[in-house]
Amino acid sequence: MRTIDDIAEEYEFLDGDERYRLLIELGRELDPMPDALKTDATQVRGCSASVWVYPTRQQGDGGDRLHFLADSNAAITKGIVALVIAAVQDRPPAEVAGTDIAALLEPFDLRNQLSSNRTQGVPNMIALIRETAARIAAGG
Repeated sequence: MRTIDDIAEEYEFLDGDERYRLLIELGRELDPMPDALKTDATQVRGCSASVWVYPTRQQGDGGDRLHFLADSNAAITKGIVALVIAAVQDRPPAEVAGTDIAALLEPFDLRNQLSSNRTQGVPNMIALIRETAARIAAGG
């Protein structure tokens, strides 16, 4: 998965339609999420489309890291969740919990680039990711 900085650099040089295509492409690059993980417990509330986010723990250099699986039934929304995840993918739980994901998304100006329908669930995606990371970092 590309880093949030790499995506921002590319995004900056694109116009409206190309930005949509980039988001769709990001969504396609997500690791596949097994249907068995698409449950009520992993569903993000408040999104106009169905969105699921599931953290997995992986041992990497330097210890525990969170690797998120995610999916949506809408291509643009799936791209948005991929963008959110790119900000924290494969990082230690405590780092994920402390990351200001909303600030990292500011260069994308999603509120002005996309309809409010498409972006209304972003704060809920961010909250779910950070709360899950905080719980895991605390040993839960």
